[in-house]
Amino acid sequence: MIEEEKTVNPIFAELDEKLPYAINKEQLAMRKKQWRSIDNNGNGYVSLAEVDAGMSIFDLPNLFDIKPVLIRAFTAAKTKGKAKNKYSDDYVTKGEYRWLLKYLRMYFELWIAFDEIDSGNDGRISFKEFEAAKSTLEEWGVDMKDPKKQWKKCDKNGGGKILFEEFSEWAIKNNLDLDDAGEDSD
Repeated sequence: MIEEEKTVNPIFAELDEKLPYAINKEQLAMRKKQWRSIDNNGNGYVSLAEVDAGMSIFDLPNLFDIKPVLIRAFTAAKTKGKAKNKYSDDYVTKGEYRWLLKYLRMYFELWIAFDEIDSGNDGRISFKEFEAAKSTLEEWGVDMKDPKKQWKKCDKNGGGKILFEEFSEWAIKNNLDLDDAGEDSD
């Protein structure tokens, strides 16, 4: 039997190359260099605005034009470390920076999924769009035997439309994974 090679989406490969979130010496050195570029005033904290302004160092225009990805990643990363003062949880610290990079990668992948399902391109997913994406969601590892049940879990606020924040929370709980879609699990 001939084994198929894993096909890596070029976008994900580029993200993995330019967002050094792995725990190794090479990527630590890259993170330190990036941090110095983003933490312009050297206070050890970066705001969402500083992160947004500093994103040009990554040369990933597809990623950093999508503000919901940046906001979700920043929000998730800023509380990963223990707060050292009353302002710590409002900013990403040097110690949380690796998490920011990891979350940028993760939320961008979820944005791609969200955008693919949002066929109306209005930044919201209707039930009709959600149901139409049933087979795609199954390919991404989500149990879609009961689309209405999954819809209710995803449409957390019951507003009748799914926003990116709701979708990403639901997708994380369901282990949605575009990167491994269609791969054999042996």
